[in-house]
This record gives sequence, structure tokens and C-alpha cells, in this order.
Amino acid sequence: MEGNLGGGVNNQIETETPNNITIKGILGLLMANTEATDIKKVISLGMGDPTLYSCFHSPDVAHDAVIESLTSHKFNGYSPTVGLPQTRKAIADYLSRELPEKLCADDVYITAGCTQAIELALSILARPGSNILLPRPGFPIYALCAAFRNIEVRYFDLIPDKGWEVDLNAVEALADHNTIGIVVINPGNPCGNVYSYQHLQEIAETAKKLRTIVIADEVYGHLAFGANPFVPMGIFGDIAPVLTLGSLSKRWLVPGWRLGWLVTNDPNGTLKTPKFVERIKKYCDICGGPATFIQAAVPRIIQQTEDVFFRKTVNLLKWTADICCEKIKEIPCISCPYKPEGSMAVMVKLHLPLMVDISDDIDFCFKLAKEESVVLLPGLAVGLKNWIRITFAADPVSLEEALGRLKSFCQRHSYLQNDHH
Repeated sequence: MEGNLGGGVNNQIETETPNNITIKGILGLLMANTEATDIKKVISLGMGDPTLYSCFHSPDVAHDAVIESLTSHKFNGYSPTVGLPQTRKAIADYLSRELPEKLCADDVYITAGCTQAIELALSILARPGSNILLPRPGFPIYALCAAFRNIEVRYFDLIPDKGWEVDLNAVEALADHNTIGIVVINPGNPCGNVYSYQHLQEIAETAKKLRTIVIADEVYGHLAFGANPFVPMGIFGDIAPVLTLGSLSKRWLVPGWRLGWLVTNDPNGTLKTPKFVERIKKYCDICGGPATFIQAAVPRIIQQTEDVFFRKTVNLLKWTADICCEKIKEIPCISCPYKPEGSMAVMVKLHLPLMVDISDDIDFCFKLAKEESVVLLPGLAVGLKNWIRITFAADPVSLEEALGRLKSFCQRHSYLQNDHH
């Protein structure tokens, strides 16, 4: 009897585990396929973690604030599950700087990084038969969370030739009365796009027409270095309700601190009904947020980080993005249709008919890892087969070395090159 029961439970677990690809999962496999030598160290441009490189370091005030809160011995206990009041207020004030309507502390829920904010958003919106509209390419955690919550995923394309803008006609065609939200990632991961004020307004107008909400993933907020400035989606909260997701991770270069937020930008009050607020609070009771002493450091971190720190980070990203695009122009069989204007990544197209022995993007990345000890992310992981994502948040020397090895690899596997031999 016990054996049968055990078998039944195991089978159930087997069938209910989503088969979505995750970035960390595939990068782990690629790293295992590399062969570091004394001459050739492994260079990973696969993960959006700039702290792997010494040129990207968090501000001293952030470290000081955490040490101060830890050594005060005041923050060793539990925080309220929605977050410390002073932390919620600090984030509300920070985000309100650019919004027409000021946020209050009660609009902010503190999460363990932006990833938990994604899980919180999808979990509170999920209902039987619901669907969510996700960008393709996009960030795979959305589809993974949706799979665990039995939310149907419907993908709309981003258009590379139009700066990876949202195909709004596709959005309208996909949506129905069971659509719980449209996800917009701006600045864009994996594409490096930064949307214009006008395009964001059009997205909000589309959401209003479809009677749904916008889930605005702004984890790369303010990391913009092109023609378009960063515009927060919350500006359009009076057109359609907006759930803004963000974190300290990227702008302050502290992804391991796991300090994120979910914010209701909703002057009309659709997301502020007692029932909806209670639902968020109860889900926060399950999750538990970041460590209390990290939360307690946030007000000082936000108030005392100087603009010069942010400018330095953005200038460095602009420099490394430029290196990336210039080097790609010299590499056969790949091309970059859109120069990144923000975030930390760019999508690069593989021209497989020009390549020997390469069947697809997964094959390309595994062979590259083995032959050159360079790790890039296959496009399939972010929903775009036969593309690759390159993270340019790396020190310029390592970036140039990795792109040089990529060039050697592409030359070796190019039909043109092989014809000459």
C-alpha cells in the first residue's frame, strides 16, 4: 500500500513540474561544458549580474547603511510581512519623484528581489481560466510562475526593427475577458530597449480598451543611455491600473541583497479595494520578504546615494554596449538589428545558413562554451530561437576578450571561411 501511494505521489510530481527553460538552469549546464585553462579563463556574458566584475561596485553608502542597521541590534526581529513602514515610505517617495500623483507607503509591498514581486503579482491576479500576455522575447520567470499558478500564457511579439516595441495589434488579438494583465519590461531585458513616452501611453490606452492592467517590470529602471529617457509606466496609472515591479538590484548593483518591491500605481483605486489589498497582504504573509536589517537600510541608501554614482554606472554601460555593438559588426554569421539603449543585455541574431556544424542557438552556445570557454545565453531561453543574448555588463577587457573569442569561433564555423581552405 505504501509503495503504491509513494509511486502515485511521485508520478503526480513528475507530471506537474513545468518544463520551462530557466536562465540559471541553462547557464549552469553551459558552465559545466566549459574548459578553463591557465591561458583561457571562462568568461560568462550570460547572467545579468554586474557584480561579477570589479568595475561595477555598489556605493559605499549602501554598505555603511547595512552595517549601521545590523550593528544597531534593532532589526533582528521579524518585519511586518508587507515590509517595514519606513522602507515602504522611502520607496514610495523615491518612485513619486517622477509621478503626477504621489504614492503613499501603503501602495508599496517589499519583496525578496524583483523575482518575488513577479511571483506575488501573478499569484494575486490568478483565477480559474485566466491568461496573461507576455512579451517575446522576455524574462522566462513570468512563464514559469504562470505555469505554477495554472495561468495560460499568450505571447505577443516585440518588433526588432521598431526598437523592440510591443506589437499592439497582436496584444488586442490575444486578449479576452480572462486576461489578467499585460507584462511590459522597460528598460528591456533581454533586448536593451527603452520605450518612448508615446509608446508607453499607447500600451496604457490598449490596456484600458481591453479592461486589463499593466504589469510594469522596471527592475532596470533609470539604466538608460540612448535617445529615450526612462519613463516610469506609473505615469499612466490614471489611464489603466499599473503594478510596478522593481528592486535595488540593478541600479544600486546589489542583486544578492534581494530587496525588491511591488507597487500599485492606481489613482482610480481599482487595485486598492479592501478585498484586493487583503489578498496582497495574505500572500505576503506566506512569502516573507527580505531580511529586516536590509530593509532598515533602504531609507538611507535611497536618500544618500549621490547622482555621480548613478551617472558612472550608466556611462560604463553605454561604453560596454558600444564595444559590444562595434565588435559584433566584425563577426561573421551574427548581427545586431538594434543597438541597446538601456539595461544590460542585447539580442543578437544568428544566421545559421552561413554556418557549418551549427544546428541552432543551443548547439551554438554549447559548442562556443566548449571550444572558447565563453558563456552566452541561447535565445530559446528568452523565447527567441536562433538568437543569443549577450550581457554587456562586464569589464571592457573581459568583454573584448570574450567577443574576440566569439569572432574566432564564428570564423571557424563560417561557410565562407571554410570555402577558403
